[in-house]
Amino acid sequence: MGILSTKQLGDSAEDEARRFLQAQGLRLIARNYRTPGRGGGEIDLIMHAPDGTTVFVEVRKRSSLRHGGAAASVGHVKQRRIIFAARHYLMHLRELPPCRFDVVVLEPDGVQWLQAAFDAS
Repeated sequence: MGILSTKQLGDSAEDEARRFLQAQGLRLIARNYRTPGRGGGEIDLIMHAPDGTTVFVEVRKRSSLRHGGAAASVGHVKQRRIIFAARHYLMHLRELPPCRFDVVVLEPDGVQWLQAAFDAS
């Protein structure tokens, strides 16, 4: 097997995160949701929690724990882009569900699920 591209590595990480979240009872709504045009945002996974919450998930994978690990890589600019994409997604719904922004971190020592890792305010 050859060297995987960045996209293939990202897809693999999203698959792992999706399986993990589904095992916790969440259901997949959408994957790689993007806003149209340049400068928009993307959401790796949009999930539906058993309590009715729509969960916007950023997936991060790192091969080492240096530089603060994967969770530290979801900075302010990335959060704003995810929030922008979430607002775009929600505009198309008839009714606004409760929502939250989670981060799933895939690191050498395992999976960490950071629920409500940031908010839209």
